[in-house]
Amino acid sequence: MPRIISANLNGIRSATKKGFFEWINKQSADFICVQELKAQAPDMSPEMLAPEGYVGNFHYAEKKGYSGVGLYSKRAPNAVRIGFGNPEFDAEGRYVECDFGDLTVISLYCPSGSSGEERQLAKFRFMEAFLPHLQELKASGREVVICGDWNIAHNEIDLKNFKGNKKNSGFLPEERAWLTQLFDEVLLVDVFRVVEPRAEQYTWWSNRGQAWAKNVGWRIDYHISTPGIAGKAHAVAIYKDERFSDHAPLTIDYADA
Repeated sequence: MPRIISANLNGIRSATKKGFFEWINKQSADFICVQELKAQAPDMSPEMLAPEGYVGNFHYAEKKGYSGVGLYSKRAPNAVRIGFGNPEFDAEGRYVECDFGDLTVISLYCPSGSSGEERQLAKFRFMEAFLPHLQELKASGREVVICGDWNIAHNEIDLKNFKGNKKNSGFLPEERAWLTQLFDEVLLVDVFRVVEPRAEQYTWWSNRGQAWAKNVGWRIDYHISTPGIAGKAHAVAIYKDERFSDHAPLTIDYADA
């Protein structure tokens, strides 16, 4: 059964020092999607490039110490695509897509708009440009799992303080409606919610105040997939016993096809 992990590392060098790869070695995951590397190729150690038993593929940002995504797999992909064909966002290192037989696995890091209006406008441009790509993926007939930090909490159940965040990036009506469009019109699936209906299941906590200690979090890391493989999901886990970054790794187990 495929086990797929998604983890925003908030700096792969920092997460390495905090024991991320020791943890990975115990997980028996088939695919590990990582985001926010904050590193370029010369910064990557052999362990970061290819943990024991894995092949790594990466999309680095042109800007140093910024963004970047990677995808580790137990076997080499049949095909790899770096970027989704949009020059503005491909320069930021946000997308790596790998094919394995009939399955496509993608590591994605959507822009955050929380730093100000300029980045929020960039996030809206990303959403507009990425939607047709998602439609193409859905229309391909392949099973697709897109793992990553989408930087949007979909519903009120997906963040602790929903009343206070309705005008904040990550919970804006336009952002939430965009995710709804992915689910209701493009017919992709929020896999976590197939298995886990409970509230207070978060993947990110602000470093301000006592957010982590009080579980004042947001669920912004997702596996979003085509319906076929979504229907095979049977176990989900958010790992919080150790902290590798301000996000927690999200693991989902899928039954074999």
